[in-house]
Amino acid sequence: MAYIPVPDGLPGIRGLLAFSPETAAPMGELAEVLLRGPSSLSRADRELVGAYVSRLNGCQYCASCHGAIAAEHAGGTEADYALVGAVEADAERAPISAKMKALLAVAAHVQQSGRAVTAADIERARREGATDREVHDVVLIAAAFCMFNRYVDGLGTWQPDDPAFYREAGRLTADLGYVNRRYAPVSR
Repeated sequence: MAYIPVPDGLPGIRGLLAFSPETAAPMGELAEVLLRGPSSLSRADRELVGAYVSRLNGCQYCASCHGAIAAEHAGGTEADYALVGAVEADAERAPISAKMKALLAVAAHVQQSGRAVTAADIERARREGATDREVHDVVLIAAAFCMFNRYVDGLGTWQPDDPAFYREAGRLTADLGYVNRRYAPVSR
């Protein structure tokens, strides 16, 4: 049970957004721009950054939702879901590009502290082909997910255990995005 009165049956950030529509709108717009707006990074890659940072933060809800969204953007196959799991388990050994490995290393340092990011981290990302805009976007996505994760976990929200819930949430969000969403309650 959340620490504040959120609508019954709305897990994770969904209940919090319903509790506070005035903050839901700008948070949804930020997520829409960061994760779905124009970028040389694919939607799947950007969602993967969010899922990875969320897993590092121990936020089950965000890691599971955004991992499913990443997999859906990548094609929605079992192999896509397995790839997300491999990245979350060990990004350096996962079968992803050297550029994504470098960008995820930057994201991991942002998750620790903004000051944990080093010039060597940025140089590695550039050496692997990342643009300044991609580095910027990964740092901002990682920082935003630290905020989202702390929001979800800091208010003690309910987080489903059923992987099917996250797959369905991933499919819907991949299709509909983050702005002007209405969420139906989920049975516990």
